[in-house]
Amino acid sequence: MFTQLGLIGCGLMGGSFALALKRAGLVKRVVGYSKSPSTTERARKQGVIDVAAESALLAVAGSDIVLIAVPVAATETTFKAIRHLVDPGVLFMDVGSTKRDVVDAARRVLRERIASFVPAHPIAGKEVSGIQHADAALYSGRQVIITPLPQTAPDLVQKATDVWSAIGAQVLRMTPENHDAAFAAVSHLPHLLAFAYFSAVVNQPAGRDFLSLAGPGFRDFTRIAASNPETWRDILVANREEVLKQSQRFRQALDALEHVMREGNADALEGLIRSPAEGRSQWQMGAARISPAATAAGSGSTGPHASPGASPGTSTSASVGSTPGGSSAGGNVNTRL
Repeated sequence: MFTQLGLIGCGLMGGSFALALKRAGLVKRVVGYSKSPSTTERARKQGVIDVAAESALLAVAGSDIVLIAVPVAATETTFKAIRHLVDPGVLFMDVGSTKRDVVDAARRVLRERIASFVPAHPIAGKEVSGIQHADAALYSGRQVIITPLPQTAPDLVQKATDVWSAIGAQVLRMTPENHDAAFAAVSHLPHLLAFAYFSAVVNQPAGRDFLSLAGPGFRDFTRIAASNPETWRDILVANREEVLKQSQRFRQALDALEHVMREGNADALEGLIRSPAEGRSQWQMGAARISPAATAAGSGSTGPHASPGASPGTSTSASVGSTPGGSSAGGNVNTRL
């Protein structure tokens, strides 16, 4: 059990983590801080936090576990605000959807204190943000990616794995680089496409009329277009190199489909549709993984590999990739898909 959780960013993600720890009996007290005092007060009234701190540094003071749940663009500023209390033995984690920029910020600011930081990315969220939507079950049955560094203290990596597992998540490890490349493909690009597609429809002269006719397919395809704009602005800018690589791959696939359509080649078009149709029908979230290769933190092995489908609530020492070791004011970081 932890004595005190210092929560920096009392939004959906941070608030849900606090509630999950409380429900599991893993923490005695939660001290929270958000840039917006009204958000912090609401978190206190909802029972998400027990004490409202007046600064990020005061939220860290006396804590033995700290969660930084701010927009990725605010991570470096947060590190600067708390650096002097990033002490050995205290577990510090974030929940950002990008990892290379967060790790780079940690290296610049924390320096020798970086051993206490375990970068994390819970693959969970909602299309709505804010402390009012905090949910103790948000992380149950979901994956959490951690990207420990060579300098990260092994005992804190284990603590991070244990705490996420204890609230029902399955923990996997990746390098920051492999994490950002993978999530550009399966999360960041889909959001970019959803934003662009919805805009393309609604901005047509008859777009509003078209929307009145839309059914479940349109609803499902555009669901993530309702995500928090500030959060996704930060994510897409932070990971733009990898997202633009994936966007180019998408353009090539779309060009191939359009080419056979222009030619009226029905057989070729069916072939191009059949392959993704069959692949998608067989895919299950969290189940289709590459063969495992167990690697201890700090092994320096390379190549993508992941644990087999461990059940939710369990941890794994296997890794995805080589293993070297979002929000409105108030810290609302929402969609993590």
